[in-house]
Amino acid sequence: MSIQKVLIAGAWRASDALGTFQAKNPVSGELLEEHYPTSNWADCEAALDSARQAFKELQQVDREVLAGFLHDYANRIEAQTDKIVSLANLETGLPLEPRLASIELPRTTNQMRQAAEACRAGHWTHPIIDTAAGIRTQFGPIGPVCVFGPNNFPLAYGSISGGDFIAAIASGNPVIAKAHPLHPGTTRLLAEEAQSAAVAAGLPAGTVQLLYNMPLEDGEKLAQDPRLAAIAFTGSRKGGLKLKAAADAVGKPIFLELGSINPVLVLPGALAEKGPALSEEFTASCLLATGQFCTSPGMLLLQADAHAEAFVDKTVSAFAAAPNGLLFSEAGCQGLAHAVKHLSQAGAQVLTGGTPVTDDERRYTNTVLRVSGAEFLANSLALQSEAFGNATLIVVASDQAETLKVLDALEGNLTGCIYSASDGSDDDAYDALAPALRQRVGRLLNDKMPTGVAVSPAMNHGGPFPATAQAGFSAVGMPGALLRFAMLQCYDNVRPDRLPAGLRDENPRALWRQIDGQWTKDSL
Repeated sequence: MSIQKVLIAGAWRASDALGTFQAKNPVSGELLEEHYPTSNWADCEAALDSARQAFKELQQVDREVLAGFLHDYANRIEAQTDKIVSLANLETGLPLEPRLASIELPRTTNQMRQAAEACRAGHWTHPIIDTAAGIRTQFGPIGPVCVFGPNNFPLAYGSISGGDFIAAIASGNPVIAKAHPLHPGTTRLLAEEAQSAAVAAGLPAGTVQLLYNMPLEDGEKLAQDPRLAAIAFTGSRKGGLKLKAAADAVGKPIFLELGSINPVLVLPGALAEKGPALSEEFTASCLLATGQFCTSPGMLLLQADAHAEAFVDKTVSAFAAAPNGLLFSEAGCQGLAHAVKHLSQAGAQVLTGGTPVTDDERRYTNTVLRVSGAEFLANSLALQSEAFGNATLIVVASDQAETLKVLDALEGNLTGCIYSASDGSDDDAYDALAPALRQRVGRLLNDKMPTGVAVSPAMNHGGPFPATAQAGFSAVGMPGALLRFAMLQCYDNVRPDRLPAGLRDENPRALWRQIDGQWTKDSL
């Protein structure tokens, strides 16, 4: 049996493996041929040592070199498009077109190039120069970063190609990537291109490293190791909170994306104006990619009236009539079944679905649950459990006052959106309700479903806990995303020739500068 090699210290080498695993084709249910190692701690130890050495050397690498690496890596990915997306399709079941080839892969390379330009420009460092006091400060790289990638975006959020990896590299940090076991082959192909680009750029060995899997206890041990400076994790709340507890115990920054129900509030005027069309829009958003987006709307909030009942009826019928989509794995189907059962036990009524598809372990029936506003408030924590997949919960509040109480009871989410009437009839209600939702979501939308995250410097893909661990940061949007893997570095009375280039008097991009006792903000 041949076992795929791990990437450590600039070389592909045999793993010190505890065992092996195989990916599975979710469409056929068949195990794929390649075997991948579950690493022993010795692999982690070697990767940490290499990353620590790489970080020391990276501090002498010009940002132009890092930017060039990211541009070259993007080009290499595009040159291998067919090979990469074909294997991603085989491992995840996601369609080649348009999802992988025309949407996700271009998104991946686009954000690489945006990060490269952010790296080159250096604006993310926010230099501040106080010449009178002799104090200067800017953001700089934090140190080796470990990235745990998710199952649902093998390219754009992948551990060695996605936004976390890109932001860490662009801010000058080496990355230890931990692949997701559902698509290890796709991650390997990307890592091969990353390593080739790193060699071509002359980056230190250990700038990019890849481990496929490890025991949970070793992940927690890794999180506490002093050689690691920060962690990024996208995945389940259970696994993420274990890593967070380990990292928090030693004061280590950890950036988590743990799940979100992304509440959608449709106000009465909007229901009266275009309820049927909104039902179609909501259904399409919920069932896109079988609901396996972190921004899928897992909760709909309505105010009771005849239009609300018509909306519920139409939505239930549409869910029941739509094909039951493919989930990534049997475990994903089991997780969805468990979540629906949990919501039912918490008081929600299943209106349609609520059962696995007969004779198919990777499909679950499209599911709509319902609960009143009063029932939600009586058990709000349990009724906010994320059902990751093709399921949603409709909450019908009795009036606006109860709607506000429901919003006040929400946990942190990535997104939240409000639909209101175009004739202004909902404006007073919007003004009363929007502030409550605003404080519970990273991104507030109007008249637009939350699925889809634009690669824009203005985008926020983050939110209050438990959607993420740090509400002040976004996993998408360059250069802002780079600041997650940065530390604030202050220089006090340091000789001019010892200052980093960004803090010398000749730097034209200092954010704030004091001259002759006057503070001025330079143009960026």
